[in-house]
Amino acid sequence: MADLWFRSLLLPDGWADDVRLTFAGGRISHVAAGVPAEANDERHDIGLPGLPNLHSHAFQRGMAGLTERRGATEDSFWTWREAMYHFVDRMSPDDVEAIAAQAYAEMLESGFTRVGEFHYLHHDIDGADYDNIGETAERIAAAAAETGIGLTLLPVFYAHSGFGGQPAAAGQRRFVSTIDRYARLMEASRRAVSPLAETIVGIAPHSLRAVTLDEIESVLPLAAGGPVHIHVAEQIKEVEECLAWSGKRPVDLLLDRLPVDARWCLVHATHITEAELGAIVEHGAVVGLCPITEANLGDGLFPARSFIDQGGHFGVGSDSNIQIDAAAELRLLEYGQRLVLRSRNALVRPSTSSTGRSLFDGAHDGGRRALGVSGGIAVGKPADLVSVNADDNALVHRRHDQWLDGWIFSGGRNTVDCVWRAGQKLVSGGRHHRTEAIGQRYRQALARLLQDS
Repeated sequence: MADLWFRSLLLPDGWADDVRLTFAGGRISHVAAGVPAEANDERHDIGLPGLPNLHSHAFQRGMAGLTERRGATEDSFWTWREAMYHFVDRMSPDDVEAIAAQAYAEMLESGFTRVGEFHYLHHDIDGADYDNIGETAERIAAAAAETGIGLTLLPVFYAHSGFGGQPAAAGQRRFVSTIDRYARLMEASRRAVSPLAETIVGIAPHSLRAVTLDEIESVLPLAAGGPVHIHVAEQIKEVEECLAWSGKRPVDLLLDRLPVDARWCLVHATHITEAELGAIVEHGAVVGLCPITEANLGDGLFPARSFIDQGGHFGVGSDSNIQIDAAAELRLLEYGQRLVLRSRNALVRPSTSSTGRSLFDGAHDGGRRALGVSGGIAVGKPADLVSVNADDNALVHRRHDQWLDGWIFSGGRNTVDCVWRAGQKLVSGGRHHRTEAIGQRYRQALARLLQDS
């Protein structure tokens, strides 16, 4: 490919103008600022490092919009969960791959260049193992390979339906494993992703209600130094049930009993106390926030300003994938805090007066930590970049951090122009290069899955 030249590029030390990049082996081999473009350079106006998407359930992209109807009782996360169980009842491995590819293509189109796939749809429709226990992990890997997105695969350990090791429910049969079964699943998952470059594998104990503390301790060695992700304190009911069972709140219990450190990502952590907030910061864990999904499910709002003010690390994820838009996740994160605090520019960090820059830098740093990768546009780093359209109405007559403010608060996924992952250009003019073929398979999968619904 041609070398790239940007009129302005966001480097680790800040914005630089007239920057020329060279790639080699999927990584950045040379960065030169303040230089003119050469004759064969591919030229762009505004460049950014790609954002990590630290929490995705790819298969749920196929059910987006299907739960927006009032039920017979008050709707909540728990009624949504029953609809999700019904949706997965008939999914085949082909469906898993088709839907994941669609989700990953959309992520790239919106400016995400790596995904943390919190993957828990492991087993056949009756709950039995596939002939290859890693069948669906191979399908996730195939979707990542086709789209080109960077993958941190987080196979989920799921064993119970409630605190204290309650037996799993029928709707969870495609997710559940014993410790031995999970160990075999992890081996198969590592084999599944081995052909992909720079893929990371970690573990994901689903939650304290789905896995006991002793079981988490037993599976931690399977992470082999990789990331550890867990849902925690997403729902008030979850907190109440944990208190009733253990006398402790979920985050307090987790931090008290397990060796939580910088490898851990606590997903949601919505309903926590100020003391728990400070303890997360002390342990160095990243909090994974999924503002669009959390709003869609009626979860509540994480106290992000207090967490960030204390030096906490956060990243964002698309979770249920009801809408895939990196800028929209950051926008809603800020707007949620404004509504609660009745204040504007709530999440600005001391290093800048720009809310957009604060959100972008925070999500980039926390996301890469959570997914076990390095990042930023520098020599030796993965060549993961995004260009945004300088002619978009959200960006015109602006400069540097104002471009981030415009993209996040006035633009969105349509503002993204081109995306490179590991030096390969995957998106041009805002569209993934395989969007038609991927979209056709996705529509065929949904036609089958929804034909009788």
